[in-house]
Amino acid sequence: MNRYSTCFTRPAGLFAASAVAMLLAACEQPVAPKTPSKAEHKFERAMAKMSVSADDLAITSRIKAALAKDPDLKPLRIKVDTRDGLVSLHGTAPDQSSREHATRVAATVKGVLSVDNLLVVNS
Repeated sequence: MNRYSTCFTRPAGLFAASAVAMLLAACEQPVAPKTPSKAEHKFERAMAKMSVSADDLAITSRIKAALAKDPDLKPLRIKVDTRDGLVSLHGTAPDQSSREHATRVAATVKGVLSVDNLLVVNS
């Protein structure tokens, strides 16, 4: 082995050993709990709202699909709004029977807590 190879390997070995020693020493230090910043708090709130909104969107989609499958309700233009599992139906119905039927169909969908039927009966 020539003198240049030992010249470079000893410092590299010492550096590597020092780095390992520092990492091990850092692992033993207690970590103070971190207080969330305002931005992190806002982000967490936004994520919570998005998950609720995603649930509401899924409920709305299932209700629209159920209304579209029903031959009596399919031709009706019923707008469905969902907020925290509370569903509102908007639009028109040809008669009281169709209006009540739309409520029953929406109420059977998984995740629906209540249905506020705001359909207006055409007379």
